[in-house]
Amino acid sequence: MHTDSSDTPQRQVFSLSEITGSKTKTSSGESSPSEKEPGKKVKSNPVVTSRSQNRNFKPGYVTANEWSYPFIKDKRDALMNNPTESEKIMWELLRNKKTGHKIRRQHIIDNFITDFVCILKRVVIEIDGKIHLKQHEYDELRTRHLNDLGFEVIRFTNEEVLSNPALVAEKIKQYLDKTPDHIFDNATQIHPESENEIPF
Repeated sequence: MHTDSSDTPQRQVFSLSEITGSKTKTSSGESSPSEKEPGKKVKSNPVVTSRSQNRNFKPGYVTANEWSYPFIKDKRDALMNNPTESEKIMWELLRNKKTGHKIRRQHIIDNFITDFVCILKRVVIEIDGKIHLKQHEYDELRTRHLNDLGFEVIRFTNEEVLSNPALVAEKIKQYLDKTPDHIFDNATQIHPESENEIPF
């Protein structure tokens, strides 16, 4: 039996463009009210186009606690300018990739100033002087915390460095050679050996 369409309840249909307010054209080709009008700018969604625009961007060599860094950096600078004799000797053997690995000195990790570190390998190298004989507990806590942050810690005594620095440098090289590289997130970090790194 034929039913008059005027008596049949009509389902109201909304298009996706009506719901979202996006710009479309009607089936007849006429512009909908939401379409861009001549001379009217349409605001586009912000898109991160470079690392410098990404708030999560963090170079791989930036490992300091951002809150404590302003208070620690002066001490770090003082240590860099006044190294111990053993640190001076080791730095001459480690700097400029003489071991085949990029190594930094007096580098801050979280709240700690390390003697040396290879960021790419996540290995901290400490030279222990006499003061360390009196602070075993502190050294253990420090090492544990660095381990929790993903860094291994290897230690040498002042005596080892002063008596045979070349042997210590060779041990460091062998340790770094066998340690796999840390994988950095390319979307948020610069490789620690890139040309964009800061020179310390």
